[in-house]
Amino acid sequence: MAGASAALTSTLRAEDSLWDIFSRDQVLRNADTGGATAAAEAAIETPEPILSFDTANNLQLAISQYEPFVAAGGWEEIPRDAYRLKLGESRGAAIKLKRRLMSSGDMPLDEHASDSVDEATDRGIRAFQARHGLLVNGQVDEPTFYALSVPAQTRLNQLYLNFQRVQNLAGNLSDRYVVVNIPAASIEAVEMGTVAQRHVAVVGRVERATPIVDSKIHQINFNPYWHVPKSIIKADLTKYMQEDPEYLTKFRIHIYDGKGNEIQPTQIDWTTDEAVQYMFRQEPGAENSMGHVKINFYSKHDVYLHDTPAKALFGENARFHSSGCVRVGTVNELVAWLLRDNPEGWNLDTVNQAFDSNERLDVEIKNQVPIHTTYITAWANRQGTVSFRDDVYNFDAEGKVVFEDV
Repeated sequence: MAGASAALTSTLRAEDSLWDIFSRDQVLRNADTGGATAAAEAAIETPEPILSFDTANNLQLAISQYEPFVAAGGWEEIPRDAYRLKLGESRGAAIKLKRRLMSSGDMPLDEHASDSVDEATDRGIRAFQARHGLLVNGQVDEPTFYALSVPAQTRLNQLYLNFQRVQNLAGNLSDRYVVVNIPAASIEAVEMGTVAQRHVAVVGRVERATPIVDSKIHQINFNPYWHVPKSIIKADLTKYMQEDPEYLTKFRIHIYDGKGNEIQPTQIDWTTDEAVQYMFRQEPGAENSMGHVKINFYSKHDVYLHDTPAKALFGENARFHSSGCVRVGTVNELVAWLLRDNPEGWNLDTVNQAFDSNERLDVEIKNQVPIHTTYITAWANRQGTVSFRDDVYNFDAEGKVVFEDV
């Protein structure tokens, strides 16, 4: 990947003057006065859930459109010097970029495409980025370039696989449920066939994947302790303590033996695996790895949904950073939705008050809500917009349709 990036970067034109760069950057900063980003995002924000018969039908329609296109040869390969194209630039590669965006329906057809990245092209780039879960900035940056380079046949194969996945799951859904879509690193709260809330998420990295689970959310822990899993003690904490002996103190993590006696960090040999025999507990507060709330569902994998102090991660393209659990953006809204039927009268204000108090509180959910963590890399909505995501766990490559609780 590093070599490819270097090759792409070398295609930037050496003759660009500082004035050229300044002028294009000025144009880029003023690029979205017409609301192209908002329009691109609106095209993917329709209310039908990813897991639904509506989505299955929409995927069938997408397949019927992609099949003849792929049979005719698909879209042409995008040239390397399309990298970093943006509004206001003129380059030969812009013509092929436009043809690529027209082929996938992100731009209207134009038989006389020029070599200039105009406002229509800017809108097309942003539409493409929104459909692929990328940062919508109107520039052919590295993630956008690589998404543009995926062959049409690969995208059609994704449509086939995901139609089967959605069709298999859609018949087993209740009136109210939560879906974690791992490849999109996103969450939907669904009721009566309509998405009530959408949340960005951070899910498990490849070596610590978020498991596929069908379960029920049964409990909310406000301002929880974090009991560090043995896998993280062994893989992470031991290393951090060798690098910084004050690490546990800084993050308010205490150590206890099997009898509940507190152990001091200096009593442990951090060059060995001795630490895994102890219990590590992080106190509630701003530094807590679970933030202000933990959302529990039944699972043999000891995974859960939770808040996080690392909010910046929600703004990234590829949100695969966790050790299997799922971090939830705007988690307070999801908690209020989950607790709304409880007799205590929970709403967004009372949830925020519980967060701000920093006080420990466990609340059982009166009407337990089904949760499905699943793997959908392609879907389509009623507007005909088709979305794709990367095959992060290689399940597409393996042709997996049915997932066990793994």
